[in-house]
This record gives sequence, structure tokens and C-alpha cells, in this order.
Amino acid sequence: MKKTSWLIPCFLVLFSVSSFAQQNDKGKMNLFINNLMNKMTLDEKIGQLNLPGSGDIVTGQAKSSDIGKKIKDGQVGGLFNIKGVEKIKEVQRVAVEESRLKIPLLFGMDVIHGYETTFPIPLALSCVWDMNMIQQTARIAAIEASASGINWTFSPMVDICRDPRWGRISEGSGEDAYLGSQIAAAMVKGYQGDYSLNSNILACVKHFALYGAAEAGRDYNTTDMSRVRMYNDYFPPYKAAVDAGVGSVMASFNEVDGIPATGNKFLMTDVLRKQWGFKGFVVTDYTGINEMIDHGMGNLQQVSALALNAGIDMDMVGEGFLTTLKKSLQQGKITVAQINNACRLILEAKYKLGLFDNPYKYCDVERSKTDVYTNAHRKFARDVAAESFVLLKNKDGVLPLKKSGKIALIGPLANTKENMAGTWSVATILKNCISVKEGLEDAIGNRAQILYAKGSNIAADSNLEKRGTLFGREINRDNRSEKEMIDEALSVASQSDVIIAALGEASEMSGESSSRSHIDIPHTQRKLLEALVKTGKPVVLVLFTGRPLTLPWEDKNVPAILNVWFGGSETGYAIADVLFGDVNPSGKLSTTFPQNIGQVPLYYNHKNTGRPLGDGKWFEKFRSNYLDVSNDPLYPFGYGLSYSNFEYSDVSVSSKKLKGNQTLTATVTVTNTSKVVGKEVVQLYIRDMVGSITRPVKELKGFKKITIKAGESKQVSFQIKPADLKFYNYNLKFDWEPGDFNIMIGSNSRDVKSVMINWVK
Repeated sequence: MKKTSWLIPCFLVLFSVSSFAQQNDKGKMNLFINNLMNKMTLDEKIGQLNLPGSGDIVTGQAKSSDIGKKIKDGQVGGLFNIKGVEKIKEVQRVAVEESRLKIPLLFGMDVIHGYETTFPIPLALSCVWDMNMIQQTARIAAIEASASGINWTFSPMVDICRDPRWGRISEGSGEDAYLGSQIAAAMVKGYQGDYSLNSNILACVKHFALYGAAEAGRDYNTTDMSRVRMYNDYFPPYKAAVDAGVGSVMASFNEVDGIPATGNKFLMTDVLRKQWGFKGFVVTDYTGINEMIDHGMGNLQQVSALALNAGIDMDMVGEGFLTTLKKSLQQGKITVAQINNACRLILEAKYKLGLFDNPYKYCDVERSKTDVYTNAHRKFARDVAAESFVLLKNKDGVLPLKKSGKIALIGPLANTKENMAGTWSVATILKNCISVKEGLEDAIGNRAQILYAKGSNIAADSNLEKRGTLFGREINRDNRSEKEMIDEALSVASQSDVIIAALGEASEMSGESSSRSHIDIPHTQRKLLEALVKTGKPVVLVLFTGRPLTLPWEDKNVPAILNVWFGGSETGYAIADVLFGDVNPSGKLSTTFPQNIGQVPLYYNHKNTGRPLGDGKWFEKFRSNYLDVSNDPLYPFGYGLSYSNFEYSDVSVSSKKLKGNQTLTATVTVTNTSKVVGKEVVQLYIRDMVGSITRPVKELKGFKKITIKAGESKQVSFQIKPADLKFYNYNLKFDWEPGDFNIMIGSNSRDVKSVMINWVK
């Protein structure tokens, strides 16, 4: 008792000291910024709201000019997409030594899935289902970026997407709000830490809001949905990032409720600040303010005022704030208080990063030599890539392959470095990436022989290949005829024991401005694959893609399919690790793969409708279904095979009747019935059977990734509380409702064991 009685007051003292320290730090920050802002002219305050591009890496149509003079004149708050610590240090020197008030700059970059050490694209990363591993990718990205002078990243992108035609699905974490929320929080923590280290950088969650729900899957297009869907299905990952302390938010390009997000006060003020308590600053996307002119919202002065009034704090590239806010203030269209507030938020971010104490905190030239693209970082990137791959099919145990005999490696993605890193890998040194051919050759040494043929181009249409590029990446198109290339591939295949076909999309056929109306493997590659299958040799399809593809023919005819997405700079090594069984695949899909494009949008947590089709049925008249295809996906959300086999017991629960704030424990036993140790992602789903509004047929509410030895059984339990049952009702009240709930646990959203429980208030 004595020990306990001492512990409690000690804890209270520690808590009080910590709380006092936080308040004291905030007080110091406020005092410093108040003093600084008292010295600032109106022009200098507006200058802090200006974020021009450096010109190093141009992502849109505009280029800023005379950057140096504007920095000296106090007309720049930050600069983005400039690479090289020496260059950044010199620009920072101009800001803090040659401008009147010596205010340091923010330096931002699209560090989306790694810096020079590049990790799998975000969609692939979400298939890892391991938050510690995902957080560590952001930590390493922050270490490398900060060593190169960068102190702000435009990541994570957390837009929920259920339409794989949209190219930017590759940049997000898939279709599910729960999984997306876990990843959003992990990424923010990995980037920012507590801001104390020179390897902690400012994160920016994007794109707020609903960007991934663009109509027709077409980038930048209109978004329109109910508030109930917004709050339940699309908002949670943004809020999770805010709750994790994200320092900045980026507005999206699309409109919401008829008002572009960049000028949408409901989003930027009512939701973000008033409802969620966001304390950081909001930046536009590239020329987002200017683009409201084409939306039909007025001229540059009008849309700039609209953005500031809505709650936008920083203008990326467009310079609408810089050139029009002073005039709008004189005309009473905006207030000094709004300018002051936006300026303060940006200065606070710089203060939290420690830039006022040390403007060169991120300009340590020695770190750029020791902390970037290290062996340890590369090893981790290789491990992450292997964990992100999803084994979609493995008939008769074709995989893993033996490191012996003759292996045919065929396809336009088999011997390319350019396509390994994936979209938005702006800092990657592409020549350092590991191709599939290099990875396989390294793995087998002299034990086997790799026979290579390109087999086809990415697409028969050279113009399609050109459209599917970004940042001037080389296409490396082969000018031989389609027949010549296939004949060469068949000659190589005839000499082999097994065929590895490296096919799919080029890296920039997904990503920004890369929407597709057809999401199958390009036709010329399909012809090659059909010819390879006809040889009768075992064929392994190594599939590169930045989105779910329609693969019904491939699923029916190809013995083994390994979806490798775009795995980053170490892709080739990681592919070899999995193909030869040095790593047992464990990736699980974070998006649903449709059978054909006509099923889109297709997602697991859909509503039941009043005329649902029965389980296991294809067609029934006057039910919600198609004449020509079943409602089922080709591969469901959460799906992914392993070289191990896992069996699930029935679900047991601590009680089938609960009341109030009790906790339900749901348990399954998972048994590895194979002879291979493996990892399995055990997934918990819940269905609210009766609600005041219609509820999804199932919702992910938990998951655990476990390692199970050959022949071993493990019990996996989930604790479920009333908070896990909450949703936004018709009045947008976040609460749970009593009634019956179906508790489901399984290896994916389709294959589950279930038990019904009743929970009352």
C-alpha cells in the first residue's frame, strides 16, 4: 500500500510538470511570434503566405521567377521541390541574412514513399498491414529528406478511393477508412516525431477532402456525396492524421457541395478547425487557388479572397495571395485578422521545427553524405517491398521456384530500372534501382541460368506510352514488330524449365493525371502472355501495377500470379526473395479487384440494398445484380495467399449478450497446416444488423499480423468496445446504437467465420 500511495502523487507531480512545461513552451512561442509580427509590414505578412516552386521539379504548368529577389523582399514563406542540401543552405542563407527580418524558409518536397531509398508506392505499402513497418518507412524518409535540407513533406496522402480508374489510387491506402486511418497516423508519427530532432520533418496530410471520389475516376473531376458518406467513409483518415498531430493539411482540387475545396469554408473551417481542432496551417495544392477561376468562381482576386475566407493559409505557386490580398483588404473583402492568423500559423510551424533557433538545422552537409541511401535503409526497403507483394494465385504450388535449371525471364518490365520505383519518386536516383533481371541473377548466382527476352513493348500505341510518363522518364521503346518480339520470347521460353513474365503497367500509367478507362493489362502484353501460356511451360506472372487491374483471363489461365505493384528502389531483390521462397509472401489487398470495369465502383463494405442477391448466387430476376457477370470481385479486400496454409476455427466470444460499456472478447484459433513458417493477417469485421440509417454489410474493425510456425496453432483475440460500434447517424451524431451485431473473423473480407451477439445500452 505504501508503494502505491507514493506512486500516485509522484505521477500527479510528473503530469503537472509536463503540463506546465508544455504551457510554458507555448507561451514562449506566442511571445516570440507576437514580437516578430509586431515588426512585420502587411507585405511581409502576406509574403509568408506565398509558396513558390523552385523550378527543380515542376509538377504543373507554372514556374515562379525572380525567387531570389522575392526572398530578400520578404515575399516568400517557403520553397518546394528543390533538391540538394548545398542549394537549400544557400537559399536559406539569403532568407536569414539578406531579408529585413531574417525569417527562415520552409523547404518542402513530394517525399511520398521514400527519398533516395524508395519504398513501395503507398497503395502497395498499405498491403503490408504492419503499422510499425509503415511508420518506419516514414521515419527513414524523414531522415534522408532532412539530411538533404528538406523540412516539410507533402505526405501522407490518405484519400479513400473505390474507383481504380483514378490514377492517384496508387498514392493512397486503398478503399477502407479504418485501415487508412491506422496508416495515416503511423505515417504522421514517422515523419514528425516530436519535432525535436533534425531528422523530424513537418508532415502534410492530403488532399482535403474527398479527392479519391472523383466522378468517372478522372483526375481533378467533380466529387459529390452525402454528408453521411463523407463522415463515415471518407473523413476518418484525415481526422486520424489530425488527431496524430499533423502539422499541415493540403486542400484538394475537386469541388465539394458545389464549392471547390480550396475555397470551401465548410471543409477548412467548420470541419477541420472547429470540429476536429486542427491547429496547423492549410496549404493549397499546386495552383489550387488559380484553378478556381476555371471552376467558375471568379477572377484571381475574387478566388484568392474566397480561399482566405475559407481558411486557406498558404498559396502554392499561384501567387494569388501575393498579388491580390492587399487590394482585397483595402476593398473590405478580407480582414487584417485573417492575414495575421494565416501568417501566425506558418510562423508557428517554423518555430516548432526549430528554424528560428537554428535556420540551418536541416543543412548539415555531412549528414547528406552519411544518412542517405544507406545499406541499412536499403535492406529495410527490400524487406518492406517483399512484405507488400500479394500472391493472387499459386496453382499446384508453382511457387516458390527452385534456384536451378533454366529460367525464362520475359516482358517489358523484366529488365528496366526506370519503372521499379513507381510514381511520385521524385528524389529517386533511377539508375540505382534494382531490375527484376538483376535481382534474379543475384539470387541464383551460378546455380541456374536466366534467359531473357523483352517480348513486347508496354503498349502497342506509342502515344499511350508517351502519355503515361512523368518527369521526363525514358520510355525505351523497342522498334521491332510485335511478331518479332513474341517470336524471340517463344524461342527463349522453349529453352526454359519455367517462365517468369514481368508484365503490367509502366510506373507512370498510374499516379497523378494518369486515369485509365480500361484497367486491364495492355493488349500487346496480353498477346505475349497468351503465347507464353500456350507453350505448356509453367508461367509465373509478376504483375506490376499502381491500381487494381481486371484480370479474369489471367486468373483462369496463368498458374501463378504475384502482384508486386511498384516496390521501390530494391524491387528486383525483393521479387527474387519471394519467387525463390527466401521470403514467404504475406501481403493482403487493401483494395478490391473487380472482374471487369463495369463493376466499378466495387468495394467490400457496400450497403445491402432492399433487394440483395443471396450469398453464392449469380443472377436472380428483380435482385441487385448483373445479367452478364456475378456481383463477386475477382479478389476481395483483405485477400492474399501464402506459401503456408492457414485454417481458422469457429469464432468464440466472451458473451453473446452485453450491456453498456462492457468489453467483448472475440477469439479464433489459427493453425498453420503447412510445412512452412508464415505470416497471416487475421482480420476482424463487424456488421450492425439494424440501424437508424442503412449500414454496410461488414466493416473492418481490427487486424493482427502474426507469425505461425509450421504445424503450430495460435489463438488470436480482439477486444471490442462500444466505441468500435460508433458511426455518424443521419444527424451526424457520432454514437452507437443497441441491437444485434455479426462478429466476423477471417483471412479476408470474404472468407470469414461469424457469430451473432446482442448489445444493449
